[in-house]
Amino acid sequence: MELCKYTEPVKGYELAFREIEINRIVIPPIERPLSETLIERLVNSIQTLGFIDPIMVVPDEEGKYYEVIDGQHRLEAAKIVGLERIPAFVLPKELRNYILSFNIEKAPALKEKSIQAYNLFMEKLKQSSHIKEYELEPFVQYPYYITLGFVIEKLGDKKFPGSYFEMILQKVDDFLDLPLEEALKERENRARKLEEVKTVLNKKAEELGITMSYEKQKIVSYAFQKLYGRGIGFLGEDFYTVFDNLKQAILELTPEELGITLTSSS
Repeated sequence: MELCKYTEPVKGYELAFREIEINRIVIPPIERPLSETLIERLVNSIQTLGFIDPIMVVPDEEGKYYEVIDGQHRLEAAKIVGLERIPAFVLPKELRNYILSFNIEKAPALKEKSIQAYNLFMEKLKQSSHIKEYELEPFVQYPYYITLGFVIEKLGDKKFPGSYFEMILQKVDDFLDLPLEEALKERENRARKLEEVKTVLNKKAEELGITMSYEKQKIVSYAFQKLYGRGIGFLGEDFYTVFDNLKQAILELTPEELGITLTSSS
């Protein structure tokens, strides 16, 4: 049921406000994972106040279904409450990936951003494997999100500590001038290189008796600073060279450099 139409005042495209059957609304694969806690809160809100915050959707290619691009948690809460129709703003379908990349309903963590970037990469790969990876730049804030997404989703390391390496990745991971079908292998190789570094890091942490996350991150920071110094912007080395150097620097770090005193058992 269409309630009204209006023209967006900045860009001038047409928006519609409708009531849409819930069974015609789907969540796109590139959305971030759902939060059960947030859904529970929204269920309570709907039961108390009603459904007063419309979702945002775009029509699919055939116009049979709508993809929710802002409001997936509200949609799931509405299903639990038992609603059959909910209010929604319908945007032009060409805005889909732009809106998803700017969705600020809940500030996503690095892991969620990375999964979203990976899913977008794989979706585009299926649609147009010949397009260059750098053409994804309008939809993915940083290229290293794609690499971390490959670690999490392709390699299955759901607990990979991406934040340990984020500062370094910002300096060495770029969008690739490769067709997606070729970029696929390169991203997997980069993901495997990060797994190698994590393995070495865990080995060093065990050797030093370190278990706390922030202490492991300190190992990475100290090793990187030992190699390249503080506050450096351009490293002048490629992705693999930097992380191979980092692996070796982690292995060579001494307890003294980290301010750790090892106690020997008698």
